[in-house]
Amino acid sequence: MIKIITDTTSGLSLEASKRYQIPVIPQIINFGNQSFYEGINIDNPTFMRMLKESKDLPKTAAPPPELFIQEFKKLAPSGATIFCIHPSAEISGTVRSAMMAAKEFPNSDIRVIDTRTIGSPLSTLVQLAAEWVISGEYADVIEKKLIQMIPRSRIYFLVDTLEYLAKGGRIGGATALLGSVLKIKPILVLTEGRVDQFEKERTQKHAILRLIDLVKSQASRNDDAYISVMHAAIPELAEEFANTLCNEFNLKSIPILDVPPAIIAHGGPGILAAAFFTDVQL
Repeated sequence: MIKIITDTTSGLSLEASKRYQIPVIPQIINFGNQSFYEGINIDNPTFMRMLKESKDLPKTAAPPPELFIQEFKKLAPSGATIFCIHPSAEISGTVRSAMMAAKEFPNSDIRVIDTRTIGSPLSTLVQLAAEWVISGEYADVIEKKLIQMIPRSRIYFLVDTLEYLAKGGRIGGATALLGSVLKIKPILVLTEGRVDQFEKERTQKHAILRLIDLVKSQASRNDDAYISVMHAAIPELAEEFANTLCNEFNLKSIPILDVPPAIIAHGGPGILAAAFFTDVQL
């Protein structure tokens, strides 16, 4: 028996969570002295309203080990192999919390996977693992497949302002200042689990065209691309962007995911991202 656990940074839908019976551990959102469990007592609309009304930027915290221990207590007695599939340890303490919790169950087969990514590629890996479980793959095979896919994951994205990333320490303050002064639209990339600046464009239109070029030049030209679009409070632009990618890749549809609050807290409203998998590690 194999069980899978993930967390809310994956953006895994409630429908998928129920279908595959995957517990989704909440990230912690802090507005001043108020703490919320993402997806439990705060959702995207509530978060966006509070973000607009708050004078200070929200802070986030990884789920504490206790939340994992609660799930392990439910699953471990069955003797199941437990896969904990989570975001890059470079940008979240979730993997560390899962590993600390796993130490409390030395006789259980708990495998914590650092996917080196976040958002929709993480969701893709979680759902693929669930499908492999259904198809009868052994735990070692599933782990090997996940590890082979991790280096192929790509995320390129735009933000409306670099203020959130700069204040959260996710990108250099000098870069944030340059962006605000020159009104440039930097294209950011998740590299080795960290956010880096990839290129600079003068306008949002040019930046989006460049995103499309990057997907066209790097994404696998088969079903293994798993192209997806993510956005934070810009649904019309995200849909237009996804439709363009559908036309370029001759696809009927592309998943469009809302960026979870724990990510918006660091990137701000207006995030637009393209995520996919390459044929081979570039």
